[in-house]
Amino acid sequence: MNIETLFGTTLQPIRFKTIKAVYETLTVREDISGYLSVGDRYTSASQVFDTFRFLQRETKEYFIALHLVGKNRILCIDMVSVGSLNQSIVHPRETLKNSLLSSAVAIILVHNHPTGDPAPSSEDISITQRLREARDIIGIKILDHIIIGDSYLSFVERGFI
Repeated sequence: MNIETLFGTTLQPIRFKTIKAVYETLTVREDISGYLSVGDRYTSASQVFDTFRFLQRETKEYFIALHLVGKNRILCIDMVSVGSLNQSIVHPRETLKNSLLSSAVAIILVHNHPTGDPAPSSEDISITQRLREARDIIGIKILDHIIIGDSYLSFVERGFI
């Protein structure tokens, strides 16, 4: 078998699409030393809450994935979704695709509830479960899902993960 028998005697050009990962480095031109430091290790939900408590003042729901390298150091911050007052659209494919592209070892999920109540909705529990099922297949750890309101709620501390 050769190429002529596969495609006939008149050869037509075959075109393939090439997929290339494109990364963007964001340079922050303001002092963030009191907020985020290079090499910080995140070992508790309260530490994540302290870093991202600014989300308490937001009027929209933000869903963020912190991509981590070894020893729980932040590799990048992925703004997965910006929603409305009480919801944001989150899909496991989009969330985990970016963590694969960044070569993250693990992720911490963070989102805010502008209402101030950090209690998880049924959708919060559902998306966390779907992300856990997907991560089991691809091997990226989900260390926690933290909801920020007037205080915070950690899925790990509550035994949801």
